[in-house]
Amino acid sequence: MRRLILFRHAKAERPDHYDHDRERDLTEGGIAAARGMGEWLEGQGIVPDLVLCSPALRTRQTWDAAAKAFEPAPEVLYEDGLYDATAEEVLEVVRNSEGDVQTLLVVGHNPSMESLALMLAESAEPEVAERFEKKFPTGAIAVLDFEDMPWAAIEEKQAWLYTFETPKHLGLND
Repeated sequence: MRRLILFRHAKAERPDHYDHDRERDLTEGGIAAARGMGEWLEGQGIVPDLVLCSPALRTRQTWDAAAKAFEPAPEVLYEDGLYDATAEEVLEVVRNSEGDVQTLLVVGHNPSMESLALMLAESAEPEVAERFEKKFPTGAIAVLDFEDMPWAAIEEKQAWLYTFETPKHLGLND
């Protein structure tokens, strides 16, 4: 089985405070939520083999906070192609992942995280589907499971949406 975790960055400062969108910091609540989402992943036994992270400050801070839950922290690669990417562009980055990676976590932005999850998910348990249909807020995580196939072979509507979790649902600050 291959597992893809789509992690939208946690709550960031408003863009009007920054000269460049890439420089936006997480809020204090965003940092706490990202840390809590990492703890939730670890508590569920969902441990990535590799993390692909957008180079924007808010995505790097999201992963840095979440990574504290893992010992040792998974390897992280910063991918320029994840910043300001479409869902199709993110999928192309995923398809180019190494074959020995079974669980891949992508830290990125909306609308691409939500769009990619919608593009890939064929089905889910009703409770998971209902939570997912409402919104893909900051700090949210979608966990998608695929049959054992190479990353390069992943196509639309091939995944089982194993779970979808948000900071709000877990009672975390965001």
